[in-house]
Amino acid sequence: MAEIDSRTARRTRRRRALAVTAAGLFLGLGAAGTALAVPDTTTVPGTPCSEAAQACVDLASDQAWIIENGAVTYGPVDISHGGQGTETPTGDFAVYDKDADHYSAEFDGAPMPWSVFFAPGGIAFHEGDRNSTSAGCVKLRSHDATVFFGKLDQNARVEVR
Repeated sequence: MAEIDSRTARRTRRRRALAVTAAGLFLGLGAAGTALAVPDTTTVPGTPCSEAAQACVDLASDQAWIIENGAVTYGPVDISHGGQGTETPTGDFAVYDKDADHYSAEFDGAPMPWSVFFAPGGIAFHEGDRNSTSAGCVKLRSHDATVFFGKLDQNARVEVR
């Protein structure tokens, strides 16, 4: 019974992501979670992201931050991200779903605890082994993943550089 509930929850999340994608394309906003207009170009000191970001990822330095009211409130924290052929997408996104106990439907039920989904294709922040690349997700230490999960709500702006 729990397996059926889990599958139903995964299907619901996928449908939501598809609906967000369709709505964004219809409105001319781009793909699910993607914001085309940058409301503020002032960069937060110590990060490559704007003051409008609530989460910032720097793929070149393998670091991420939480930003509140234009200032870093958490981080930098060490991350791992997508590898060759499964790169983490860059751009401006919005959180569209969260799941504290998520399992990957694409990768044989691999655990993805504290998932915060922000980019098309199920790309998320989540707890994971930072010594290996992901299939596009941003992997965090356990404690860092719980902080990102707690701080980022629906529609929170995520900037990946």
